[in-house]
Amino acid sequence: MSDRPRKPRPAIYHSPETVYRADTCDPLKQAATRGELRLAGFGRRGYPGTLLPAGVLEDVASAGFWDAPRTQSWGLNWHRNEGIELTFLARGKLDFAVDGTAHSLTAGDLTITRPWQKHRVGTPHIHASRLVWVILDLHVRRPDEPWQWPRWLVFSPADRQHLTNLLRHCERPVWKATPALRAGFEKLAELLGSADPATVESPVKILLNTLLFDLLQMLKARRILLQPDLSSTRRMVELFLHSLPEHLDHPWTLATMAEHCGLARSRFAHYCREITNLSPARYLMQCRLEAAMRRLEEAPELSVTDVALACGFGSSQHFANRFRRAFGIPPSLASSRARHRAALTGAAAQQDRYAGAR
Repeated sequence: MSDRPRKPRPAIYHSPETVYRADTCDPLKQAATRGELRLAGFGRRGYPGTLLPAGVLEDVASAGFWDAPRTQSWGLNWHRNEGIELTFLARGKLDFAVDGTAHSLTAGDLTITRPWQKHRVGTPHIHASRLVWVILDLHVRRPDEPWQWPRWLVFSPADRQHLTNLLRHCERPVWKATPALRAGFEKLAELLGSADPATVESPVKILLNTLLFDLLQMLKARRILLQPDLSSTRRMVELFLHSLPEHLDHPWTLATMAEHCGLARSRFAHYCREITNLSPARYLMQCRLEAAMRRLEEAPELSVTDVALACGFGSSQHFANRFRRAFGIPPSLASSRARHRAALTGAAAQQDRYAGAR
């Protein structure tokens, strides 16, 4: 394996214009500070737990557990992590979602999320639960990049490749853990309770090797259906288009969108049409107009100019012309109607409170 230096970068996608930063579980850290649950573990780059020194447990971005004795006042909203994330629910229940699909986790469930997958824990709050997790940074920033496993993984090349294929090409995120995996995650939680990562580095590395091998055995035994297109160029464009509404204020062009995906403009346009049945420019405009309508309806106190700029329009006049063409009304009328609905809702609620007080 190559010994070239690796420079961790907490991002899923990156370009000169846009960066997705890996989540660092701030609500969890704040809840632990307030004493709402027990939290222990090791992490780097802002993740919870004791800071991992350079050279200790290389490529472990985060490993830890929480023990929440009651329903919490927080949750981990939609986020991404830079590595492959494995979590094991030892006790309790949790609401979990990946790529827009919701799952109700119960004790004994194991979740797997790939480096670029958007996921959420809690809807919106965390239930009473004990959760153990580990995030390994595989140094991928786009779906078509090769996974680079930690140097301390002692798998044979064949087993390493087999595990990569099974994890990379399987769309199923939730599994029932085998007894071996259950025992392994509980042992991991025990080791993570140590105050000094260096003192348990060797047993943690040995245990992570065992956990990953047990995971490989489980996936092989269950004969999962693989979907190689999950790491294809088409998939990369699909993920970019799915995330585009989060960055509408950026001055996108066909060239910058194609560059973001590492493709020539013609190739990017081909995949965009195949996925959306629209040209990149039309798809971008559709996203901007739909987002503008949502903002006007949900926040009618915003000015039309503020909405236009937030959604990437260069001027309020250009925005108004495009909006009227798409929806048949000017944005000012959409905002006025939303304010009127909000006033009616507020008046009805006040009347209900008055009636209840009588």
